Amino acid sequence: MAYLLAIDQGTSSSRTIIFQDTGEVVASAQQEFPQIFPRPGWVEHDPIDIWQSQLSTLRNALRQAGLKASDIARVAITNQRETTIVWNRHTGQPIHNAIVWQDRRTDETCLRLRSAGHDALIEATTGLRIDAYFSATKLHWLLENIPGARMQATRGDLLFGTVDTWLIWQLTGGTRHVTDVTNASRTMLFNIHRQCWDDTLLAMLDIPQNMMPEVQPSSSDFGWIHEDIAGSAMPIGGVAGDQQSALFGQACFSAGQAKNTYGTGCFMLTHTGDRAPSSQNGLITTAAAQPNSHRQFAMEGSVFIGGSVVQWLRDGLHAIESSTQVEQLAAQVPDTAGVVFVPAFTGLGAPYWDANARGTITGLTRGSTIAHIARAALESIACQSAALLQAMNRDALAIGAPAVTELRVDGGACVNDLLMQFQADLLGISVLRPKVTETTALGAAYLAGLQSGIYANTEELSELWQVDRRFEPRMSRDEAAQRMLAWEKAVRQASAT
Repeated sequence: MAYLLAIDQGTSSSRTIIFQDTGEVVASAQQEFPQIFPRPGWVEHDPIDIWQSQLSTLRNALRQAGLKASDIARVAITNQRETTIVWNRHTGQPIHNAIVWQDRRTDETCLRLRSAGHDALIEATTGLRIDAYFSATKLHWLLENIPGARMQATRGDLLFGTVDTWLIWQLTGGTRHVTDVTNASRTMLFNIHRQCWDDTLLAMLDIPQNMMPEVQPSSSDFGWIHEDIAGSAMPIGGVAGDQQSALFGQACFSAGQAKNTYGTGCFMLTHTGDRAPSSQNGLITTAAAQPNSHRQFAMEGSVFIGGSVVQWLRDGLHAIESSTQVEQLAAQVPDTAGVVFVPAFTGLGAPYWDANARGTITGLTRGSTIAHIARAALESIACQSAALLQAMNRDALAIGAPAVTELRVDGGACVNDLLMQFQADLLGISVLRPKVTETTALGAAYLAGLQSGIYANTEELSELWQVDRRFEPRMSRDEAAQRMLAWEKAVRQASAT
């Protein structure tokens, strides 16, 4: 029996999960840490809070499992992506709080880049749209706004990293400044075709090359955790950003395989093999987790408001006392009776990209009840995800790639049977929920297991993946099309508000 320890550093909490080599969870520890909101639209984390909370969960998970550090075959890291940290290479001290992926302070910088006509170059180089979501403009902001930062960076005193890089630096006692291709591909500074930091983009934002971490395959040697951390040194063998890690944990290794994570938002990725297609339908191209030096890519679409619409029903409308009650409330009615809910609380993400859209409920009558609204809220998650998959299939058709024929699901909301059934109905394909839903941490653990030789290849990992429940479409294709037409009409109304 071999044990793999996965560090899962998220936006609101840090977790550590220990897996057996069969994929079964042995122990899990979690700790929340503070969110910092200095101004409207600004979101920060204290990098020391990230590090200390993660360190605490690592030690707690080992205690829960009754294991010593020497019992761990490999350590893996998966993390919130795009979040940007800069620290002094000599002291290890951050120069400022981490700027979180949700932060919008650099919207004006992005507007200037677009106005200067850099859209095509950046998309062709990085696969990404110009957006404050990604790390590049956050890093530029830190260098421009933190006193002395620009001078220190020019001297070579400062290091940049996403959260994975920051944790590896801490865990290895400052001996390794590295990242993997998936996290690098989310910075808007990485050439996904040449697989290196792009000099043109670095110069465009006046970012010194010497700040950037070394980029490695997702399954490779990332260094050794110092023995002071847990009593014995432990090797780090796998690193991937959370969504690419979930794609890997869902055993989506081939072109046309797709997963959707139903969390606060929804993140859908479709594997595209060794091809990096340019989307014509509002999606982005990103690096997929690489078990070796062979390039792997995925198309990605993000829904801003997924499971958080249920939180709004709870905290905003007080329609339910806990999120788990939403399925029971929605099941009180057979359908929405024409009510359509577009939860554009913070605009609309892919494939619409409308920052000005606002939440809208249409089709209300005197007969509408809170149950109809609750059902429409759940259906909105499926409708947004269906729009993503339709966009992905249109892109696939354009390049002669295989269409998605089944969708693997994970995340907190995937336990909702009503939602999963409606998702299958809309898509007209099977929706598969796995037995192990901790796919983000599991994917990173698999990458580390490959590096250590515990697993021989991805075919062996495919055999470990097991379905818990399969949802098959029951709705006619005509009715599904009508539902999506009603949804798109409501989206247009939300965009007009």
